[in-house]
Amino acid sequence: MYLYNLTLQKPTGILCAISGSFSGNLKTQEIVVARGKVLDLLRPDENGKLQCLLSVEIFGVIRSLAHFRLTGSQKDYIVVGSDSGRIVIFDYNKEKNTLDKVHQETFGKSGCRRIVPGQYLAVDPKGRAVMIGACEKQKLVYVLNRDTAARLTISSPLEAPKSHTIVYSICGVDCGFDNPVFAAIELDYSESDQDPTGQAANEAQKQLTFYELDLGLNHVSRKWSDQVDNGANLLVTVPGGGDGPSGVLVCAENFVIYKNQGHQDLRAVIPRREDLSAERGVLIVSATMLKQKTMLFFLLQTEYGDIFKVTLDHENDRVKELKIQYFDTIPVTSSMCVVKPGFLFSASEFGNHALYQFQALGNDLDVEASSATLMETDEGFQPVFFRPRKLMNLVRIDQAESLSPIMDMKIMNLFEDETPQVFTLCGRGPRSSLRVLRPGLAVTEMAVSQLPGVPSAVWTVKKNVNDEFDAYIVVSFANATLVLSIGETVEEVNDSGFLDTTPSLAVSLIGDDSLMQVHPSGIRHIREDGRVNEWRTPGKRTIVNVGYNRLQVVIALSGGEIIYFEVDMTGQLMEVEKHEMSGDVACLDIAPVPEGRQRSRFLAVGSYDNTIRILSLDPDDCMQVLSLQSVSSPPESLLFLEVQASVGGEDGADHPASLFLNVGLNNGVLFRTVVDMITGQLSDARSRFLGLRAPTLFPIVVRGRKAMICLSSRPWLGYIHQGHFLLTPLSYERLEYAASFSSDQCAEGVVSVAGDALRVFTIDRLGESFNETAFPLRYTPRKFVVQPKRKLLVIVESDQGAFTAEQREEAKKEAFEGAGIGENGNNEQMENVEDDENSGLFSDEQYGYPKAESTRWVSCIRVLDPRAAQTTCLLELQDNEAAFSLCTVNFHDKEYGTLLAVGTAKGLQFWPTRSFEAGFIHIYRFKEDGKVLELLHKTQVEGVPLALCQFQGKLLAGIGSVLRLYDLGKRRLLRKCENKLFPNTITSIHTYRDRIYVGDMQESFHYCKYRRDENQLYIFADDTVPRWLTAASHIDFDTMAGSDKFGNIYFVRLPQDVSDEIEEDPTGGKIKWEQGKLNGAPNKVEEIVQFHVGDVVTCLQKASLIPGGGECLIYGTVMGSLGAFLPFTSRDDVDFFSHLEMHMRQEHPPLCGRDHMSYRSSYFPVKDVIDGDLCEQFPTLPMDMQRKIADELDRTPAEILKKLEEIRNKII
Repeated sequence: MYLYNLTLQKPTGILCAISGSFSGNLKTQEIVVARGKVLDLLRPDENGKLQCLLSVEIFGVIRSLAHFRLTGSQKDYIVVGSDSGRIVIFDYNKEKNTLDKVHQETFGKSGCRRIVPGQYLAVDPKGRAVMIGACEKQKLVYVLNRDTAARLTISSPLEAPKSHTIVYSICGVDCGFDNPVFAAIELDYSESDQDPTGQAANEAQKQLTFYELDLGLNHVSRKWSDQVDNGANLLVTVPGGGDGPSGVLVCAENFVIYKNQGHQDLRAVIPRREDLSAERGVLIVSATMLKQKTMLFFLLQTEYGDIFKVTLDHENDRVKELKIQYFDTIPVTSSMCVVKPGFLFSASEFGNHALYQFQALGNDLDVEASSATLMETDEGFQPVFFRPRKLMNLVRIDQAESLSPIMDMKIMNLFEDETPQVFTLCGRGPRSSLRVLRPGLAVTEMAVSQLPGVPSAVWTVKKNVNDEFDAYIVVSFANATLVLSIGETVEEVNDSGFLDTTPSLAVSLIGDDSLMQVHPSGIRHIREDGRVNEWRTPGKRTIVNVGYNRLQVVIALSGGEIIYFEVDMTGQLMEVEKHEMSGDVACLDIAPVPEGRQRSRFLAVGSYDNTIRILSLDPDDCMQVLSLQSVSSPPESLLFLEVQASVGGEDGADHPASLFLNVGLNNGVLFRTVVDMITGQLSDARSRFLGLRAPTLFPIVVRGRKAMICLSSRPWLGYIHQGHFLLTPLSYERLEYAASFSSDQCAEGVVSVAGDALRVFTIDRLGESFNETAFPLRYTPRKFVVQPKRKLLVIVESDQGAFTAEQREEAKKEAFEGAGIGENGNNEQMENVEDDENSGLFSDEQYGYPKAESTRWVSCIRVLDPRAAQTTCLLELQDNEAAFSLCTVNFHDKEYGTLLAVGTAKGLQFWPTRSFEAGFIHIYRFKEDGKVLELLHKTQVEGVPLALCQFQGKLLAGIGSVLRLYDLGKRRLLRKCENKLFPNTITSIHTYRDRIYVGDMQESFHYCKYRRDENQLYIFADDTVPRWLTAASHIDFDTMAGSDKFGNIYFVRLPQDVSDEIEEDPTGGKIKWEQGKLNGAPNKVEEIVQFHVGDVVTCLQKASLIPGGGECLIYGTVMGSLGAFLPFTSRDDVDFFSHLEMHMRQEHPPLCGRDHMSYRSSYFPVKDVIDGDLCEQFPTLPMDMQRKIADELDRTPAEILKKLEEIRNKII
């Protein structure tokens, strides 16, 4: 079995982010974000919406990011620390829209190791040196400079090792133009290692150490070291030179401390929330600095989401006071960046990321702690308290959706769409959600207006070729034409010159400034000064079809006669040629006029005899047939799409100008072929099934480029994105006719008709595979099942260390009664706050839940109707119980029908050792059409039930290391059979016929059998590799797919002969089972597929995402990405793609210096999987490189692109 791996949705979580002027533009800044193994470049546009400029797969783990700028230059470079054992410096090339690798220096082994640098990066604020550090021992410093041609140079590494030392954080210290200094928080553990009593470990003390790089002597020395709090976890650079006092801010538990060599420490306490229990500390998790000409302050965010503004009151380089003031509260971030002009980008730890705008820079009424007012008491330093409030200094202007982390996923068609939907459980705590992903682009509806009848077509038209916006929308009905003018509003006009008593076949701008209306009995030409010329059809014949561009018009009369007109120099429309076709004409189109030409050469004519002809429009050989293409079904609609030549630029790919002919066929297929721009020959045909209705094609404009919209049983958009031609469905209802639309309210939209309504919409983020709708949840979701008959979802959610809903409500009531004394100790603020805003004061999604002690759990079971988008039942579990697993089960006695089994644990603890008070299995019955749950009974068990599954009219439960079969009793579940021989903890159970496939937390899969006559469960096969399972999926009778916590996906299969033997053996392999082998089962499964995804996979499911498509294995990961494995059906494809992958590995190695083969084989050698993500980088290669690889494969680049497109279309 060979598989093709393809990422369908790029990771959406962010591990770290930096901002800087990477394109060299002083006005705006860009943001570089690391999403595990993908590097993205984002930029806020003028409306404050985040746009993704570039996204690169680096096939490695990005561990740290930093940016630096050489003195005097305006452009920032990007430094990346990864698992490749190399430091890589990138420069963003604005013209080609690529990241150019400037330097790549190797210093160690690959992989994430304790003493190989890459975990930490720090740069000298003046851009003269960069330090790259490991978790332990090793730190390297590289000196950065430039040569005579102003190119960046890098020195060989200078070492600053200190053995037996753990590093917590490093940063550069701003010393102006003195020797560069780097600061690090370190902990020496050499004594703790030698001391068995543990005394030394308790006394170990963290140190803040300054390392100086002597540029003259070219070596690094330890300059200064001082004790620092053991809670210290983060360093922040304080500007020096003329801009500030230099030194560093040390963020520690409960304190922020300013330290510098030769300066006394200044310590201020971090204000605490009033409802925070006393034993919980406050740590800073992310920090950023805002520096303007007149002011300098830091924004620090705590682990609860509160942002504090830290200011230093200083004279020259002496700091007098350190102040910490409450600023605002936003969800907890992994990174914050200040972005010019006046934005704050917050990369959330989990959930959606946001872009905020600064409205104010803090006010004096908020709570403030200062080093000057630090009070020491017998118990320690006196805390300062505050109460969170609504956003006052920041306002959110955009958010980027993030699925991270995907906890569980199911693919089903609950909405009766054409394609199934992907239901994912995402997020953590109060920001959790159920997200429904539909394949396709998101559409924003701008306006819908009812029309006085059912329209047949719609066009938009400008008055002059140089106008920016459209002037009229023209709608055709069965016996009339309606003309609407576009201004502040859209209203009907009667003085436009159009004939309104007849239906229209085409309306367009012709020449530079006149309008044309084609109706069944003639052509009406409306000049700019209002004169109207009318051309009438000869005799009783009518016009049935029309094709036009700006200077040419071709009409087809009933009976098959074609008449060709051109615009002459005076702007008149002149008849040029007539031509009789053999039969009626089904459709026509003329290619767009090439730049600098008077006419286009090609006319495409589709006939009912299943052919398409390309005719010449040149005066020399007018109406000669240049080429002929036969198709599988009569053509319904034709469209020429011209693709401009591009060298790099926005889409980062080189391709020459080309002309595509798109044909919508009667059987629902879109047929695409390339037209040779000189001879008119057709080549490289591709086809794709779009829907049950013949596609009609219309040209539109997307992001300033020509694109096409295809209307079949649902709308599709064909456009060029980053070098690929993508054909993606739009998540919108069925449309009949469409045209592009541009007005001052909506620069790039589409106007369309459906039913009796006129709709205007815009198409949002391009390049995405899915669009989502989200339903908020209360706690972190764990798992969900579908109640199949009613199409309802049942979700279990649980959180550790939180209060129940009732307790939170009471706490809120108290807070409001106590708020009489004023918010933050100030009376005036509360009086002008309305009641409805009060509820906004404590929106849980923004502030998180109040923290309880870690022994407490809250949990609920929710029944959700996704079609009505409402929760029909929500049961909170009482008494410190938390739900972890669930399944629907039909017991033998049919009294209640389908029941729900939920596995819970009471008082679960993970630290210092794993313990719990009790485990339970609850049985619920569905009432009121499945919308409400009612508890039948609960059964106490001796472990935590992490896996439940229905099996032959009974319930299988994995309780700790015991697999047990239960039947339903009146008051509790009744034990029927069990097997206690599993090694650790059962986390997944799948069944098929009489086989049971059990996944163990640490020991991969066990294949079991249940003998009903002997009432015995026994294991007949297991795996030889100890895998830490995170997800499992059943593939076929002998095969299971699993993923482990190191980011690998693997398939195991029972050898065919063993499988047959067990099925034929009358004892079912029981005799052999009693003997065993290698301390386990008598038979071993073999691994047939192995692949390193590079991200922890949390869910696997076998499904098909397209109607009639083959089944794939779809996976979801912690970073919020979705991917698929597609099995190859032919040996030729396997050979082709494995050779393409091999050439791509050689010619286009990954950006961060990791070897692609070794990355995909990080833990086990990659086996029988071809990496589609690498193959899909083929179109982004330079043209000569594409030809070179294609020659090696005996293909043309176009054929390779066609293969890539075909295999992608099989998946999504």
